[in-house]
Amino acid sequence: MTNPSSATPASPTGAGGGCPVGAGTGAVALGGPGFDAEPQELYRSMRREHGPVVPVELPGGFPAWLVIGYRELHQVTSEGELYPRDVSLWNQWGKIPADWPLLPMVGTPMPSIYFTAGAEHRRHVDMVVPALEGADPFEIRQHCEQLADRLIDAVCSRGTADLVAEFAEPLPVLVLARLVGFPDDEGADIARVLKDLADGGPDAQKAHQRFGEHMQRLVADKRARPGDDVTSRMLAHPGPFTDEEYALDLMAITAAGHLTTADWISNSTRLMLTEDQFADALSGGRHSVAEAMNEVLWEDGPTQILAGRWAARDTRLGGRSIARGDMLLLGLGAANADPHIRQQVTASAVRSGQGGNSAHLAFSHGEYRCPFPAQEIAEIIARTGIEVLLDRLPDIELAVPAADLVRRPSAFLRGSTALPVRFTPVRTTGDAL
Repeated sequence: MTNPSSATPASPTGAGGGCPVGAGTGAVALGGPGFDAEPQELYRSMRREHGPVVPVELPGGFPAWLVIGYRELHQVTSEGELYPRDVSLWNQWGKIPADWPLLPMVGTPMPSIYFTAGAEHRRHVDMVVPALEGADPFEIRQHCEQLADRLIDAVCSRGTADLVAEFAEPLPVLVLARLVGFPDDEGADIARVLKDLADGGPDAQKAHQRFGEHMQRLVADKRARPGDDVTSRMLAHPGPFTDEEYALDLMAITAAGHLTTADWISNSTRLMLTEDQFADALSGGRHSVAEAMNEVLWEDGPTQILAGRWAARDTRLGGRSIARGDMLLLGLGAANADPHIRQQVTASAVRSGQGGNSAHLAFSHGEYRCPFPAQEIAEIIARTGIEVLLDRLPDIELAVPAADLVRRPSAFLRGSTALPVRFTPVRTTGDAL
């Protein structure tokens, strides 16, 4: 749950702002099959050629820096005054077209938990985090089990399914919709809206507008009829917030937990279906579900690149001269593969005798790190969803060769476009034994 809004970048089209100051002409285009197929190989090449801070070019030719060094990323996310999450500082605003496809993801200045900085950001955190903490983990799991069963019931009698479209993508948003206070029928529409938003392209901004309209109606409804949900707890907070601020924060909560959690489910399931070391999870080994999920956060994290931070003044980072207003993209997936940190993690695991390690940056780091209650919600949804899937369909297997699986065309998000599986048909939960 790190990214409040997502858009899939198109291929670069023409020149915009040129390369970042001091970057020369070797900027890497953020797009193309290298990011879709083998991003870690591409990150290794970047590290060899550019070091821990890489000059990159966004769709449209706009310049940015991609931070792929673990220590450098830790530095950027720890120094909020030097590298604030203040999109208004961007030195490219005069060149950005209104229909730029990455605009919903990068954001514009707005009174939201994700697009404010300093004291204003902390004011939103103080309202949102307690509202998330109020969600009962046992109720979240109950919601997840019920909704997962409903999704599996729709496919279980036919013996085949696409686990992305028919399970992993709808499950998180249906659970989150319940948690924030939507009825189930509107939750299904929210899922369609967020799918359109995540697909990017010309429809992304229309989807963003529809998303906002859903949240505005929810705020009005919960103000009139409060309940035991995140929205009602936000409205009960004593701080003065406008309805626009409530709606924007709800958009951030829901969008941040949607596709990232969906990809966590599908990437973990894919790993268990293709790697022998996780095969026992398919025969009831629940410990391997947690291991697979942690492995994914290190090796195949849902959020590969996160926008962003902006330099508050001229500075240097990783041997690069960063100009005031330059955008820095957080290369979470690349930083997790930084050989410096991986050597330390491996040595630490050997000394402790533990196989898992949570020093990854999959949830980002620092002031804008995914709040712990949001991480907990995502983990409950992902793990419960996978466990219900394996309980209901114990002989599930890939229906195509692993080499034929296609990744979503995005440098920013790491997921599969489809995960076709087959299994022995079983009864729905409503069928008599």
